[in-house]
Amino acid sequence: MDVAAYIQDNKAEFFADLKEWLAIPSISGHPGHTEDVRRSAHWLSEYLRTMGFPTVEVWETRGLPAVFAEWPAADPDAPAVVVYGHHDVQPVEPLDEWETDPFTPVEKGDQLIARGASDDKGQVFFHTLGLRALLAATGATAPPVTIKLLVEGEEESGSVHFAELLREHRDRLACDAVVISDTTMWSADVPSICTGMRGLTEAEVSLYGPDTDLHSGSFGGAVPNPLHALAELLAALHDDDGRVTLPGFYDDVVPITDEERELFARLPFDEDAWLRTAGNSRAAYGEKGYTTLERVWARPTAEVNGMWGGHTGPGGKTIIPREAHAKISFRLVANQEPRKVQEAFRAWVADNTPPGIRAEVKIPGGGVRPCFSPIDSPGVQAARRAMERAFGKPVLFTREGGSGPEADLADILEAPLVFLAVGLDDDRIHAPNEKVEMPLLLKGAEASAYLWEELATALR
Repeated sequence: MDVAAYIQDNKAEFFADLKEWLAIPSISGHPGHTEDVRRSAHWLSEYLRTMGFPTVEVWETRGLPAVFAEWPAADPDAPAVVVYGHHDVQPVEPLDEWETDPFTPVEKGDQLIARGASDDKGQVFFHTLGLRALLAATGATAPPVTIKLLVEGEEESGSVHFAELLREHRDRLACDAVVISDTTMWSADVPSICTGMRGLTEAEVSLYGPDTDLHSGSFGGAVPNPLHALAELLAALHDDDGRVTLPGFYDDVVPITDEERELFARLPFDEDAWLRTAGNSRAAYGEKGYTTLERVWARPTAEVNGMWGGHTGPGGKTIIPREAHAKISFRLVANQEPRKVQEAFRAWVADNTPPGIRAEVKIPGGGVRPCFSPIDSPGVQAARRAMERAFGKPVLFTREGGSGPEADLADILEAPLVFLAVGLDDDRIHAPNEKVEMPLLLKGAEASAYLWEELATALR
């Protein structure tokens, strides 16, 4: 029996088991579900033991537990691969927008609807079917690479203890590559591989003028207005070409290669349709010289997320406010360091604050670093071949604008990242009625089975 036939013959059992796991409300961000997250970890650990993993452990953190499992290759010199995913899920509110109970998985045509179906239990789980299919098809008792599963329990809460967990178990997690299954493809009929995720850092800037609000008739036009100063400061954050004006902001940015730009251009992107999904936005906007996809995937940005100050209640109040505030976020790309951008922003605010105004910048944490895998790297090419074998058509490349713990995995484990995922942008992750396309999960399992063979050769 070949891999694809095994998957088809065992899909009913696979989905039944997945539904059992999805029924556990492992919401890491809700204190009332702490025990459910633990129950989810123990459910997965027991499942992995039953399917044959020789080593399965629940790793405690100062927060919620992760699951570790290892299946050594028969060849002691074979490459080792860590597979990363997470078993915690997002909150489900607003409940009244769900068509079914979020933790009672329901099949609707080819869709499986439940919280975590796509993000990320379904995409973690397809690896179990893929490994079983490979062993059945080859008659082997061990995979061609050493497989180490690491399934986190706090990803939806910011992975606050994850870097610490990686450092604590770095020796156990030593590997030649890290496979990430927590992203998406372009579409069901256009398979693709993600090669990078943007990082993130945030700041809050406050400008202070007079000690109290002032009557604008008595003082307007004669003393600095913090709201005017803030508006000018924020307007100066970009130049006329949409480029961020922080000195050195682009110094470390890895440029998009000509090959990547050509591959991005081959994706069937309809900008008008995309604008409709962007809250019916009326025009595309951004850094001059780049397409919309290049801007959201591979170029860094600065965004004003909110600004406030002065009188915002009903009626008029003719004042010069004593203070003004804004929240700013920066999306970062390969090689940019959040702390370096934070320092640049502090210095830029200080240099651009007018006389008579006092500026204060608050930075909430160290930020999230970006990650990137070159498309010509051995691991990425192995994943491309595996997906092309499964889907029977060419595989293109994307990046993602969001952020996660992938940079910590790459840096702490000192291993390249390989993305293999079959989620879709319309899977409604983090939203009511989250779903996954069941045929795509089966294709993911098939690609996973082929991936171990491809990596066994590519990483030697």
